[in-house]
Amino acid sequence: MADLKSRRLEIDALRVLRAVKQHGGVTRAAEALGLTQSAVSHKIKRLEDSLDCALLTRRPKGPMFTALGLDLLDYAEKILAMHDEALLSLAQKDLSGRIMLGLTEDTTLTDLSRILGRFRRLHPQVAVRTRVRMSLILREQLEAGELDLAIMQMFDHEVRPTDEVLFQEDLHWVASPEFEMPAQGPLPFLSYDPNCFYRKWAMDFGQDAGDVLETVFECSSAAGISAAVKAGLGIALLNGRYVSPDIAMIDSRLPQPPRLSYVVRRARKTHNPALEGLINEIRAEIGRKGGLSLAG
Repeated sequence: MADLKSRRLEIDALRVLRAVKQHGGVTRAAEALGLTQSAVSHKIKRLEDSLDCALLTRRPKGPMFTALGLDLLDYAEKILAMHDEALLSLAQKDLSGRIMLGLTEDTTLTDLSRILGRFRRLHPQVAVRTRVRMSLILREQLEAGELDLAIMQMFDHEVRPTDEVLFQEDLHWVASPEFEMPAQGPLPFLSYDPNCFYRKWAMDFGQDAGDVLETVFECSSAAGISAAVKAGLGIALLNGRYVSPDIAMIDSRLPQPPRLSYVVRRARKTHNPALEGLINEIRAEIGRKGGLSLAG
């Protein structure tokens, strides 16, 4: 019994260490885990004592983790994934059925890909059919009963009380660092296709400051928009993860876009045990990590 308790404490400590990395510090990790800062620090210190090495540097302006701490993080991800999957495999009943799932391109680049892979291994009798579409199309397909569940983007003010928010991020006006905003005339706009709600907002509200947007490039893929921005073809609306040395946020004359939420939304009047099982998997991940993180 003592050995089992010790191993449980070690698993908890690894989960805390991972949270420190994910949330950028002890204080934020404590908030995400619902613990006090001293409790988080104590768990990490106990892990350091058991391993007889320092995992955090504890220098105000230095790197957060020591080299050994970074090495342990790599192992921690694998250990925690195997631990959680083993518990789920033993605890859950066999599920069967069919799930029609909708995802956006962006949501495929999150922890969700790993969660879906684990769900398929745990429940091989569940057939999951996935469509990757733009958010507005997924909403329409949910309303039409063509999907059981969609994981998609929307602006914060569009989130329903029944939606489950996975994570949030900001939307930015971006351009190549070499791009020069024209002093007069329309601004060249690099846009997703007409089914994109970014584009609809830009055309309905983004021109309120008096500037006119002229769509000069249209593409349904984030990779295509990113390439056009890097080439200096104009300005675009992109998530913060695409900001890089080749793609910079601009101090635009245009209004600040609303914040984005990534949500789980189910079809109305859907009663499907397999679907409930998948939603519970996502909920469990949110509980463990305080939200879902981007893989890319």
